[in-house]
Amino acid sequence: MDFTFSEDQEQLRTSVRRFLDHYSSEADVRRLMDTDQGYDPSMWSRMANELGLQGLVIPEEHGGSGASWMELGIVLEEMGRSLLCGPFFSTAAAAATTVLESGDASAMKDVLPRIADGSTIVTLALTEESGRWDERGIELSASKGADGYVLNGRKSYVLDGLVAEVVIVPARTPEGVTLFLVRGDAAGLKRSPLKSLDLTRKLAALDFADVPAEVLGAAGRGWETLERTLDLAAVGLAAEQVGVAQAALDMAVEYAKERIQFGQAIGSFQAIKHKCVDVLVDVESARSAAYYALGAASQRSEELPAAASLAKAFCSDASVLATHENIQIHGGIGFTWELAAHLYYKRAKSMELYLGDPSYHRERLIQHIDAAGIGRSEVETDA
Repeated sequence: MDFTFSEDQEQLRTSVRRFLDHYSSEADVRRLMDTDQGYDPSMWSRMANELGLQGLVIPEEHGGSGASWMELGIVLEEMGRSLLCGPFFSTAAAAATTVLESGDASAMKDVLPRIADGSTIVTLALTEESGRWDERGIELSASKGADGYVLNGRKSYVLDGLVAEVVIVPARTPEGVTLFLVRGDAAGLKRSPLKSLDLTRKLAALDFADVPAEVLGAAGRGWETLERTLDLAAVGLAAEQVGVAQAALDMAVEYAKERIQFGQAIGSFQAIKHKCVDVLVDVESARSAAYYALGAASQRSEELPAAASLAKAFCSDASVLATHENIQIHGGIGFTWELAAHLYYKRAKSMELYLGDPSYHRERLIQHIDAAGIGRSEVETDA
Protein backbone atom coordinates (compact mmCIF):
# COMPACT_ATOMS: atom_id res chain seq x y z
CA MET A 1 0.00 0.00 0.00
CA ASP A 2 1.31 3.46 -0.95
CA PHE A 3 1.77 5.68 2.12
CA THR A 4 2.72 8.73 0.06
CA PHE A 5 0.40 11.64 0.79
CA SER A 6 -0.96 13.90 -1.91
CA GLU A 7 -0.31 17.63 -1.98
CA ASP A 8 -3.85 18.27 -0.72
CA GLN A 9 -3.33 15.89 2.18
CA GLU A 10 -0.06 17.54 3.14
CA GLN A 11 -1.77 20.93 3.00
CA LEU A 12 -4.49 19.57 5.28
CA ARG A 13 -1.87 18.44 7.79
CA THR A 14 -0.14 21.81 7.65
CA SER A 15 -3.39 23.72 8.15
CA VAL A 16 -4.52 21.54 11.04
CA ARG A 17 -1.13 21.70 12.76
CA ARG A 18 -1.04 25.49 12.44
CA PHE A 19 -4.57 25.73 13.86
CA LEU A 20 -3.81 23.42 16.79
CA ASP A 21 -0.51 25.12 17.57
CA HIS A 22 -2.54 28.28 18.07
CA TYR A 23 -5.68 26.92 19.79
CA SER A 24 -4.39 23.79 21.54
CA SER A 25 -1.12 24.87 23.12
CA GLU A 26 -0.02 23.36 26.42
CA ALA A 27 -1.50 26.38 28.21
CA ASP A 28 -4.85 25.81 26.45
CA VAL A 29 -4.82 22.12 27.33
CA ARG A 30 -4.15 22.82 30.99
CA ARG A 31 -6.86 25.47 31.08
CA LEU A 32 -9.52 23.33 29.42
CA MET A 33 -8.82 20.13 31.34
CA ASP A 34 -9.73 22.00 34.53
CA THR A 35 -13.19 22.91 33.21
CA ASP A 36 -16.32 20.76 33.52
CA GLN A 37 -17.12 20.78 29.82
CA GLY A 38 -13.53 20.12 28.74
CA TYR A 39 -13.52 22.10 25.51
CA ASP A 40 -13.66 25.63 24.10
CA PRO A 41 -16.96 26.28 22.24
CA SER A 42 -15.41 29.07 20.16
CA MET A 43 -12.58 26.78 19.02
CA TRP A 44 -15.13 24.06 18.26
CA SER A 45 -17.04 26.49 16.05
CA ARG A 46 -13.86 27.62 14.29
CA MET A 47 -12.91 24.01 13.56
CA ALA A 48 -16.17 23.58 11.70
CA ASN A 49 -16.50 26.95 10.01
CA GLU A 50 -12.86 27.60 9.06
CA LEU A 51 -11.49 24.10 8.47
CA GLY A 52 -14.58 21.92 8.11
CA LEU A 53 -13.04 19.21 10.28
CA GLN A 54 -16.22 17.88 11.90
CA GLY A 55 -17.70 17.10 8.50
CA LEU A 56 -14.57 15.66 6.95
CA VAL A 57 -15.92 12.14 6.26
CA ILE A 58 -19.58 13.18 6.08
CA PRO A 59 -20.92 13.05 2.50
CA GLU A 60 -21.40 16.32 0.69
CA GLU A 61 -25.18 15.82 0.47
CA HIS A 62 -25.26 15.99 4.27
CA GLY A 63 -23.11 19.09 4.59
CA GLY A 64 -19.69 17.46 4.80
CA SER A 65 -16.61 17.18 2.59
CA GLY A 66 -16.90 13.54 1.59
CA ALA A 67 -13.22 12.92 2.33
CA SER A 68 -11.73 9.52 3.14
CA TRP A 69 -10.57 8.04 6.43
CA MET A 70 -7.00 8.77 5.37
CA GLU A 71 -7.74 12.50 5.67
CA LEU A 72 -9.49 11.96 8.99
CA GLY A 73 -6.49 9.97 10.19
CA ILE A 74 -4.17 12.86 9.35
CA VAL A 75 -6.36 15.18 11.43
CA LEU A 76 -6.54 12.76 14.37
CA GLU A 77 -2.78 12.23 14.32
CA GLU A 78 -2.28 15.99 14.63
CA MET A 79 -4.87 16.17 17.41
CA GLY A 80 -3.00 13.47 19.31
CA ARG A 81 0.21 15.44 18.89
CA SER A 82 -1.41 18.51 20.48
CA LEU A 83 -3.53 16.67 23.10
CA LEU A 84 -6.66 18.40 21.81
CA CYS A 85 -9.29 18.93 24.49
CA GLY A 86 -12.58 18.64 22.68
CA PRO A 87 -15.36 16.27 21.61
CA PHE A 88 -13.93 15.70 18.14
CA PHE A 89 -13.31 11.96 18.32
CA SER A 90 -16.63 11.19 19.99
CA THR A 91 -18.60 13.33 17.52
CA ALA A 92 -16.80 13.35 14.17
CA ALA A 93 -15.32 9.84 14.32
CA ALA A 94 -17.46 7.55 16.49
CA ALA A 95 -20.94 9.12 16.38
CA ALA A 96 -20.96 10.36 12.78
CA THR A 97 -19.71 6.96 11.64
CA THR A 98 -22.45 5.17 13.59
CA VAL A 99 -25.15 7.28 11.94
CA LEU A 100 -23.64 6.70 8.50
CA GLU A 101 -23.25 2.96 9.01
CA SER A 102 -26.83 2.65 10.26
CA GLY A 103 -28.14 3.57 6.82
CA ASP A 104 -30.98 5.51 8.46
CA ALA A 105 -31.83 8.17 5.85
CA SER A 106 -33.92 10.25 8.25
CA ALA A 107 -31.23 10.32 10.94
CA MET A 108 -28.51 11.13 8.41
CA LYS A 109 -30.55 14.04 7.10
CA ASP A 110 -31.22 15.33 10.62
CA VAL A 111 -27.99 14.66 12.56
CA LEU A 112 -25.11 14.75 10.09
CA PRO A 113 -25.51 18.36 8.88
CA ARG A 114 -25.55 19.54 12.50
CA ILE A 115 -22.33 17.62 13.20
CA ALA A 116 -20.73 19.04 10.08
CA ASP A 117 -21.50 22.67 10.91
CA GLY A 118 -20.36 22.27 14.52
CA SER A 119 -23.77 23.07 16.01
CA THR A 120 -24.28 19.66 17.68
CA ILE A 121 -22.08 17.40 19.79
CA VAL A 122 -22.95 13.71 19.56
CA THR A 123 -21.47 10.75 21.39
CA LEU A 124 -21.76 6.96 21.42
CA ALA A 125 -22.66 5.45 24.80
CA LEU A 126 -21.60 1.83 24.38
CA THR A 127 -19.87 0.47 27.47
CA GLU A 128 -21.53 -0.39 30.76
CA GLU A 129 -20.23 -1.31 34.20
CA SER A 130 -18.58 -4.47 32.85
CA GLY A 131 -16.34 -2.36 30.60
CA ARG A 132 -16.80 -4.86 27.75
CA TRP A 133 -16.59 -3.70 24.13
CA ASP A 134 -18.37 -6.69 22.61
CA GLU A 135 -22.05 -7.49 22.13
CA ARG A 136 -22.32 -9.35 25.43
CA GLY A 137 -21.47 -6.16 27.28
CA ILE A 138 -24.78 -4.53 26.30
CA GLU A 139 -27.38 -5.10 29.01
CA LEU A 140 -29.30 -1.80 29.05
CA SER A 141 -32.90 -2.57 28.10
CA ALA A 142 -35.40 -0.92 25.78
CA SER A 143 -39.13 -1.50 25.97
CA LYS A 144 -41.84 -0.33 23.62
CA GLY A 145 -44.92 1.43 24.91
CA ALA A 146 -47.80 3.36 23.43
CA ASP A 147 -45.64 6.44 22.89
CA GLY A 148 -42.55 4.66 21.58
CA TYR A 149 -39.44 3.16 23.16
CA VAL A 150 -38.08 3.97 26.60
CA LEU A 151 -34.65 3.00 27.96
CA ASN A 152 -33.70 1.76 31.41
CA GLY A 153 -30.22 1.02 32.73
CA ARG A 154 -26.80 2.59 32.95
CA LYS A 155 -23.98 3.40 30.54
CA SER A 156 -20.53 4.17 31.85
CA TYR A 157 -17.20 5.57 30.58
CA VAL A 158 -19.07 7.66 28.00
CA LEU A 159 -16.68 10.01 26.23
CA ASP A 160 -18.02 13.60 26.32
CA GLY A 161 -21.26 12.30 27.80
CA LEU A 162 -21.79 15.47 29.83
CA VAL A 163 -21.81 17.89 26.89
CA ALA A 164 -23.41 15.82 24.10
CA GLU A 165 -26.73 17.15 22.80
CA VAL A 166 -27.46 13.77 21.22
CA VAL A 167 -26.44 10.35 22.57
CA ILE A 168 -26.42 7.16 20.51
CA VAL A 169 -27.35 4.28 22.82
CA PRO A 170 -27.26 0.54 22.04
CA ALA A 171 -29.86 -1.39 24.04
CA ARG A 172 -31.46 -4.83 24.24
CA THR A 173 -34.82 -5.35 22.54
CA PRO A 174 -36.71 -8.57 21.71
CA GLU A 175 -35.24 -8.33 18.19
CA GLY A 176 -31.68 -8.06 19.52
CA VAL A 177 -29.31 -5.14 20.02
CA THR A 178 -30.89 -1.96 18.68
CA LEU A 179 -29.45 1.54 18.37
CA PHE A 180 -31.35 4.54 19.72
CA LEU A 181 -31.02 8.31 19.54
CA VAL A 182 -31.56 10.10 22.86
CA ARG A 183 -31.62 13.84 23.47
CA GLY A 184 -29.09 15.01 26.02
CA ASP A 185 -31.82 16.84 27.93
CA ALA A 186 -34.36 14.00 27.76
CA ALA A 187 -36.58 13.40 30.78
CA GLY A 188 -35.27 10.63 33.04
CA LEU A 189 -31.65 10.91 31.83
CA LYS A 190 -29.11 11.64 34.57
CA ARG A 191 -25.53 12.46 33.56
CA SER A 192 -22.72 12.30 36.11
CA PRO A 193 -19.01 13.09 35.64
CA LEU A 194 -16.49 10.31 36.24
CA LYS A 195 -13.00 10.78 37.58
CA SER A 196 -10.34 9.44 35.27
CA LEU A 197 -6.58 9.35 34.91
CA ASP A 198 -6.66 11.43 31.72
CA LEU A 199 -7.94 14.90 32.56
CA THR A 200 -7.79 16.00 28.91
CA ARG A 201 -10.83 13.87 28.09
CA LYS A 202 -14.08 13.89 30.02
CA LEU A 203 -15.97 10.71 30.85
CA ALA A 204 -19.49 10.41 32.21
CA ALA A 205 -21.95 7.86 33.54
CA LEU A 206 -25.45 8.01 32.08
CA ASP A 207 -28.43 6.66 34.03
CA PHE A 208 -31.63 5.95 32.12
CA ALA A 209 -35.01 5.83 33.86
CA ASP A 210 -37.81 5.45 31.28
CA VAL A 211 -35.93 7.76 28.93
CA PRO A 212 -37.73 8.29 25.59
CA ALA A 213 -35.67 7.19 22.60
CA GLU A 214 -35.89 7.00 18.83
CA VAL A 215 -34.69 3.96 16.88
CA LEU A 216 -31.59 4.50 14.73
CA GLY A 217 -31.52 2.15 11.78
CA ALA A 218 -33.45 -1.11 12.01
CA ALA A 219 -34.51 -2.85 15.22
CA GLY A 220 -32.24 -5.78 16.05
CA ARG A 221 -29.53 -4.69 13.60
CA GLY A 222 -27.60 -2.49 15.99
CA TRP A 223 -24.63 -4.74 16.55
CA GLU A 224 -24.01 -5.15 12.82
CA THR A 225 -23.73 -1.36 12.63
CA LEU A 226 -21.54 -1.18 15.72
CA GLU A 227 -19.10 -3.82 14.46
CA ARG A 228 -18.35 -1.70 11.40
CA THR A 229 -18.29 1.49 13.45
CA LEU A 230 -15.89 0.13 16.07
CA ASP A 231 -13.45 -1.09 13.41
CA LEU A 232 -13.38 2.37 11.83
CA ALA A 233 -13.16 4.14 15.19
CA ALA A 234 -10.28 1.89 16.28
CA VAL A 235 -8.37 2.88 13.14
CA GLY A 236 -8.95 6.56 13.91
CA LEU A 237 -7.82 6.12 17.49
CA ALA A 238 -4.67 4.33 16.31
CA ALA A 239 -3.81 7.40 14.22
CA GLU A 240 -4.27 9.60 17.27
CA GLN A 241 -2.01 7.30 19.27
CA VAL A 242 0.71 7.76 16.65
CA GLY A 243 0.47 11.52 17.15
CA VAL A 244 0.82 11.13 20.91
CA ALA A 245 3.79 8.78 20.54
CA GLN A 246 5.57 11.05 18.06
CA ALA A 247 5.13 14.08 20.32
CA ALA A 248 6.58 12.16 23.26
CA LEU A 249 9.55 11.00 21.17
CA ASP A 250 10.20 14.55 19.96
CA MET A 251 10.07 15.82 23.54
CA ALA A 252 12.50 13.14 24.75
CA VAL A 253 15.00 13.71 21.94
CA GLU A 254 14.94 17.48 22.41
CA TYR A 255 15.60 17.11 26.13
CA ALA A 256 18.39 14.58 25.52
CA LYS A 257 20.12 17.15 23.32
CA GLU A 258 19.82 19.97 25.86
CA ARG A 259 20.36 18.27 29.23
CA ILE A 260 24.02 18.35 30.22
CA GLN A 261 25.51 15.88 32.71
CA PHE A 262 29.21 15.26 33.37
CA GLY A 263 30.01 17.92 30.82
CA GLN A 264 28.09 16.44 27.91
CA ALA A 265 24.53 16.07 26.60
CA ILE A 266 22.78 13.00 28.02
CA GLY A 267 21.84 12.09 24.45
CA SER A 268 25.45 11.01 23.97
CA PHE A 269 25.08 8.29 26.63
CA GLN A 270 24.51 4.85 25.20
CA ALA A 271 21.63 4.03 27.57
CA ILE A 272 19.71 7.11 26.42
CA LYS A 273 20.51 6.37 22.79
CA HIS A 274 19.09 2.87 23.16
CA LYS A 275 15.88 4.19 24.69
CA CYS A 276 15.40 6.74 21.91
CA VAL A 277 16.11 4.20 19.17
CA ASP A 278 13.72 1.63 20.67
CA VAL A 279 10.97 4.26 20.81
CA LEU A 280 11.74 5.44 17.26
CA VAL A 281 11.42 1.90 15.89
CA ASP A 282 8.09 1.40 17.66
CA VAL A 283 6.70 4.77 16.59
CA GLU A 284 7.58 4.22 12.94
CA SER A 285 6.16 0.69 13.05
CA ALA A 286 2.99 2.02 14.68
CA ARG A 287 2.69 4.68 11.99
CA SER A 288 2.95 2.01 9.29
CA ALA A 289 0.24 -0.08 10.99
CA ALA A 290 -2.04 2.93 11.41
CA TYR A 291 -1.60 4.15 7.84
CA TYR A 292 -2.22 0.66 6.48
CA ALA A 293 -5.43 0.44 8.50
CA LEU A 294 -6.48 3.92 7.33
CA GLY A 295 -6.00 2.76 3.76
CA ALA A 296 -8.14 -0.31 4.43
CA ALA A 297 -10.79 1.93 6.00
CA SER A 298 -10.76 4.33 3.06
CA GLN A 299 -11.13 1.47 0.58
CA ARG A 300 -13.54 -0.48 2.80
CA SER A 301 -11.27 -3.46 2.27
CA GLU A 302 -12.22 -6.89 3.59
CA GLU A 303 -8.98 -6.65 5.58
CA LEU A 304 -10.37 -3.77 7.67
CA PRO A 305 -11.37 -5.77 10.81
CA ALA A 306 -7.95 -7.44 11.05
CA ALA A 307 -6.07 -4.26 10.13
CA ALA A 308 -8.04 -2.27 12.70
CA SER A 309 -7.25 -4.67 15.54
CA LEU A 310 -3.60 -4.93 14.50
CA ALA A 311 -3.26 -1.14 14.43
CA LYS A 312 -5.10 -0.57 17.71
CA ALA A 313 -3.05 -3.18 19.58
CA PHE A 314 0.34 -2.08 18.22
CA CYS A 315 -0.30 1.65 18.43
CA SER A 316 -1.53 1.29 22.02
CA ASP A 317 1.71 -0.39 23.02
CA ALA A 318 3.83 2.11 21.08
CA SER A 319 2.17 5.18 22.58
CA VAL A 320 2.48 3.84 26.12
CA LEU A 321 6.15 2.95 25.57
CA ALA A 322 6.98 6.32 24.02
CA THR A 323 5.29 8.35 26.74
CA HIS A 324 6.77 6.18 29.51
CA GLU A 325 10.31 6.43 28.13
CA ASN A 326 9.88 10.17 27.69
CA ILE A 327 9.31 10.44 31.44
CA GLN A 328 12.30 8.18 32.14
CA ILE A 329 14.62 10.20 29.91
CA HIS A 330 13.60 13.40 31.68
CA GLY A 331 14.54 11.82 35.00
CA GLY A 332 13.44 13.52 38.22
CA ILE A 333 11.41 16.23 36.53
CA GLY A 334 9.70 13.75 34.20
CA PHE A 335 6.76 13.07 36.49
CA THR A 336 6.28 16.58 37.84
CA TRP A 337 3.00 18.41 37.24
CA GLU A 338 4.76 21.32 35.54
CA LEU A 339 6.15 19.16 32.71
CA ALA A 340 3.70 18.05 30.00
CA ALA A 341 5.20 14.54 29.84
CA HIS A 342 2.65 13.15 32.30
CA LEU A 343 -0.23 14.54 30.22
CA TYR A 344 0.91 12.51 27.21
CA TYR A 345 1.40 9.40 29.34
CA LYS A 346 -2.09 9.69 30.79
CA ARG A 347 -3.62 10.21 27.36
CA ALA A 348 -1.74 7.14 26.12
CA LYS A 349 -2.99 5.01 29.03
CA SER A 350 -6.59 6.11 28.54
CA MET A 351 -6.45 5.40 24.79
CA GLU A 352 -4.89 2.01 25.50
CA LEU A 353 -8.16 0.96 27.15
CA TYR A 354 -10.65 2.89 25.02
CA LEU A 355 -12.32 0.74 22.32
CA GLY A 356 -10.60 -2.33 23.76
CA ASP A 357 -7.14 -2.95 25.19
CA PRO A 358 -4.28 -4.63 23.26
CA SER A 359 -5.12 -8.11 24.58
CA TYR A 360 -8.71 -7.76 23.35
CA HIS A 361 -7.59 -6.69 19.90
CA ARG A 362 -4.90 -9.36 19.62
CA GLU A 363 -7.59 -11.95 20.34
CA ARG A 364 -9.82 -10.39 17.67
CA LEU A 365 -6.91 -10.41 15.23
CA ILE A 366 -6.33 -14.13 15.86
CA GLN A 367 -10.02 -14.81 15.28
CA HIS A 368 -9.98 -12.92 11.97
CA ILE A 369 -6.85 -14.73 10.84
CA ASP A 370 -8.36 -18.08 11.80
CA ALA A 371 -11.63 -17.28 10.04
CA ALA A 372 -9.73 -16.36 6.88
CA GLY A 373 -7.64 -19.55 7.04
CA ILE A 374 -4.42 -17.55 6.78
CA GLY A 375 -1.35 -19.69 7.33
CA ARG A 376 -3.18 -23.01 7.49
CA SER A 377 -1.73 -24.36 4.24
CA GLU A 378 1.80 -23.70 5.48
CA VAL A 379 1.08 -25.45 8.77
CA GLU A 380 -0.44 -28.46 6.99
CA THR A 381 2.53 -28.67 4.61
CA ASP A 382 5.00 -28.60 7.48
CA ALA A 383 3.04 -31.28 9.27
